[in-house]
Amino acid sequence: MTATNPHPSPARQTRPRAALVSRDPATASRQAEVLRAAGYDVETCGGPQQEACPVIGGLPCPIVDRADVLIYDAWVAGSAAAGRQLVAELRETYADLPLVLTSVDESLAWVETEGPLRVTSLTGDPSPEALVAAVTAALADQGMAV
Repeated sequence: MTATNPHPSPARQTRPRAALVSRDPATASRQAEVLRAAGYDVETCGGPQQEACPVIGGLPCPIVDRADVLIYDAWVAGSAAAGRQLVAELRETYADLPLVLTSVDESLAWVETEGPLRVTSLTGDPSPEALVAAVTAALADQGMAV
């Protein structure tokens, strides 16, 4: 005979999940702490220069698969061209996931803030407030790419 609990525990509140991909471990750690303090579950990755990246090959990524929002260092792939390719691959595989790019500068003229390849971009190393605001805005805009 199987016992059942007549008073099941309340459903666990689900926290938004963020995939944080950065080439700099110290920056990743700091940004992950900021996001955790703001109520996000965070998984980190060193990106394609440090780890095998299935997205580069057009394959799904387990970390991205679990995420509600993506936060990528714009230079994580090593160059402006490689970053552009990575974002294109992300958009091909994960068209509806919001994407925040950090470390953006004027040399990244390819960054789109409208349309299906759009991202939320943050210049340089964002403040904690700017990072949380960008992630919140990106999540609020989810699925609106047209």
